[in-house]
Amino acid sequence: MRRFRALTTRTMRQVLGFFLGRTSLAFLLLAGCATPRGEDNNTNQEMASESLPAELQAAALGPGDIIEIKVFREPDLAGVYRVGPDGSLDFPLVGRIDLLGKQADEIGELIRARLASGYLKDPQVSVFVKEFNSQKIHVFGQVTKAGTFTYEPRMTIIQAITNAGGFSRLASPNKVSVTRNYGDRERTFVLRVGDIGQGSSPNFELRPGDIVFVPEAIF
Repeated sequence: MRRFRALTTRTMRQVLGFFLGRTSLAFLLLAGCATPRGEDNNTNQEMASESLPAELQAAALGPGDIIEIKVFREPDLAGVYRVGPDGSLDFPLVGRIDLLGKQADEIGELIRARLASGYLKDPQVSVFVKEFNSQKIHVFGQVTKAGTFTYEPRMTIIQAITNAGGFSRLASPNKVSVTRNYGDRERTFVLRVGDIGQGSSPNFELRPGDIVFVPEAIF
């Protein structure tokens, strides 16, 4: 009888230990799964707050554009600013700055020089373009509403055609051209936008100043 009780007690302990082990393992797995989700959310938030691609930072600013200014170790001076109708903005300690036609790095140097003139010792200033509201995209040819449209961050050819009311019935969707200026030269891309709309070709990102032309189909 004593041997039976000892056997029963040992068996119960084994069963209890088995279930406790499974419970601990399940808890650890759940805890491990929770961390990546948090990291993914942070990553998504960081990606959502990114400024425009590096090649766009070199474009000249104009009224309505939005920039982010950061001064190293001076969080009170950091902020997001919209360029005013006259092409200027007011910055703390510095006052009014004329930004019209200037690039992001030029603005950063201008603010740095003014802050160094009696306010901060060796300031480090960073300027990032977040929105190019002054920049335009031009869409012509066989679309419903040809014209000039405001460039949007990471704007695609599909967005541009949509803004222009879509293709006309005479359009040739797979022979759309995009002309882009690279300073001293131009380059023309011929795109199969019809295929892009069907998902069989990758989309195409536009840049401020691009000229989109939709030709007429030849029957």
